[in-house]
Amino acid sequence: MIGIPEAFARSTVEREGEPGAAWLAELPGIVDELLECWGCAPDGEVMHGGVGVIVPVRRRSEGAAVLKVSFPHPGNVHEPDAFAAWGGRGAVLLRERDDERFALLLERVQTSTLAEVEDGDEVVTVAGRISRRLAIPAPPGLPRLREQVDAWEEELRKDAEQLTHTLSRYAVDAAVTTLRELGRVQPDVLIHGDLHAGNILRADREPWLAVDPKGYAGDPAYDGGTLLKSRALALLEADDLRKACHRTLDVFAEAAELDRERARRWAQFHAVQAAFWGRRHGFRIARSGSRLDWLTEVADRLAELLAERS
Repeated sequence: MIGIPEAFARSTVEREGEPGAAWLAELPGIVDELLECWGCAPDGEVMHGGVGVIVPVRRRSEGAAVLKVSFPHPGNVHEPDAFAAWGGRGAVLLRERDDERFALLLERVQTSTLAEVEDGDEVVTVAGRISRRLAIPAPPGLPRLREQVDAWEEELRKDAEQLTHTLSRYAVDAAVTTLRELGRVQPDVLIHGDLHAGNILRADREPWLAVDPKGYAGDPAYDGGTLLKSRALALLEADDLRKACHRTLDVFAEAAELDRERARRWAQFHAVQAAFWGRRHGFRIARSGSRLDWLTEVADRLAELLAERS
């Protein structure tokens, strides 16, 4: 049986509580059953992401692959649907799926990510090109982002009223306006849903391939917002944060062949959402203390400056 990485086990229990502990107890047996079912043998150390383990394997019929088993969660349901629709176009190939056990057998790629590239323009350009390739007509059955808009607006308004914060009314209203004007009528296009440099890996079949999609249907410019949010700490190193943010938007929009203004507005919405989320729940890299306070201040700054047209 495989060994479960200690850090993954700890974070899973902290996040999921008793259900997480119960799932972890069953996980080695689940992996063994899948290895036998799919004709695979372990071929390296077990790795992990935020919600699942990654087991390098070799399959008699196809060679190198990885077995991914995720904690059962609604956010993971449509990952295999997205991979199936793309068929390897800009993303790793799906070889097998077991939806009941949230398990996938995927093309093996390298472990280095786009986040390790130092040139910020290159990072954003590659992400934009990946986003463009992933933007294909969405198959039926996927969650539509437009269906989440009313809940997002209600949450933003509730957070603005209930939480102590420094966001201006203008910044909050700008995010709400984006939901009303862009959110309710969106193209029926398959998007990644959590596009950032850590979810784009070096590969052999192509230079870069995407992993860990949410499998949403909606506005591709939405992914520009998730990307910019993920770049926040890197952007803080710039002498002029406003200029760096708008440069990121320019480069992404050109590479992704998207309307730059839509990308800005979605990025501003993501920043407001993150500012409130951090106050309620903390962030994955900081749940409390001075670092959390600093991260929420960063989200506030992004929300304010992105509310302004360049």
